[in-house]
Amino acid sequence: MHLTRKNIQPPWDLVGVVRGVFYGWWLVGISVILLTVMSVAVFQGLGTFLVTLQREFGWSRTVLSGAFALARAQGAVIGPVEGFLIDKIGNRRMILFGYMMMAFGFYLFSQVHSIWQFYLAFIVITLGSGLGGWLAIISMINNWFSRMRSMAMATTMSGIHLGGFLVPVLALGLEIYGFRWTTFGISVFLFLLVIPVYKALYNAPEDKGLLPDGDPPRPAGKQVAAEASPSQPDDDEPDFTARQALRTRAFWILTIVHMSSSISIVSLALHLVPKLTDMGMSLSGAGTIVLIYTLFALPTQFIAGYLADRLPKPPLIFFFITLQAVAILIIAVANQISLALVFAVLYGIGFGGRIPLLTAIRGEYFGRKAFATIMGLSQMPNNIGMIFAPLFAGFMFDATGTYLVPFGIFGVLNLLGGFLMLTVRKPKLGDSRSAAPSPATAD
Repeated sequence: MHLTRKNIQPPWDLVGVVRGVFYGWWLVGISVILLTVMSVAVFQGLGTFLVTLQREFGWSRTVLSGAFALARAQGAVIGPVEGFLIDKIGNRRMILFGYMMMAFGFYLFSQVHSIWQFYLAFIVITLGSGLGGWLAIISMINNWFSRMRSMAMATTMSGIHLGGFLVPVLALGLEIYGFRWTTFGISVFLFLLVIPVYKALYNAPEDKGLLPDGDPPRPAGKQVAAEASPSQPDDDEPDFTARQALRTRAFWILTIVHMSSSISIVSLALHLVPKLTDMGMSLSGAGTIVLIYTLFALPTQFIAGYLADRLPKPPLIFFFITLQAVAILIIAVANQISLALVFAVLYGIGFGGRIPLLTAIRGEYFGRKAFATIMGLSQMPNNIGMIFAPLFAGFMFDATGTYLVPFGIFGVLNLLGGFLMLTVRKPKLGDSRSAAPSPATAD
């Protein structure tokens, strides 16, 4: 065949011609890479940065936690805007903009000499991760999958756990090179990563002439029988608008459950490593505990995704949140490495199974049309909780010298959220029985 400019495909699109592989799965693979990098730099590695900055500048944990709280405050304010922008201008543009902003934020981080500079850098980093990170990525995957949504999301979110494998590497880099060179290196890597990745992204399968899951077009006038189990979303799943979703009890139950379990996750992301170093572990040793729970979280995530495409999601979410709660209560009282190891196993299983299912169930219940906006609105109370939870944990440590009270409260909130999950029911468009009287009474 004579190769011309017309029939030569750009290198970033060659994955789409591999026979038998739905392009959505290539996007899942790309998303795993994006989330892995973001996870270690912005989420899983927070505790290592906290310890390093405390040693470098002598700042208290309350002051350092304040940067995270301030970042969550801006997340609470712009969370709905993030979802709206994603739905309006597309995932790929938001991912490009967000990762470029994160790269700039880490450059600012490398130049920090005072607390206000750290606050500024961290706000820029988290703003970038909010605009182009998890929500934009997972919304794209929600667009590309329906019947296999849970497995696709579970695979995508494995990047969050894969980032845990790199925490010991991050800790080693901080110990050897210091935070300035390490954060500068992260900045350069993010910039070099996002440009080629942007070329490979598509907002929805329709942009490439495809359908979700790679399904063939339906014959005109015929209904294709769903091969999925009753717990799966069918091909005619309703698309709720944001306004319609807000009027369902399911939206508010899922929001409360997500908030009750997520505030402990972000607090541990910031305070787990300091807790472990207080027990006498080295920074690298504490990073190893993160690695261990990641080893359990990663396979659990795939198992949870497989089960959720075949079984009702609420009981599964209850099970995983309960395990997460028990793990947090254990680390609250832990004073030896053996208990930290038990925590790592239980937390990894609970954390790993909970994350993809709480997102996939939103896609199943509310559809594709306004998914990002609905998720952004749901994240608003979540972000408000994230403002105070890490700050509260840091304050209680500075006041009492222990994390017993905050970690204990987080564990109990997880248990309550798990039981609340058992009350959720899938809403239906036009079904008045699923409508909440008002958002205020739904709390």
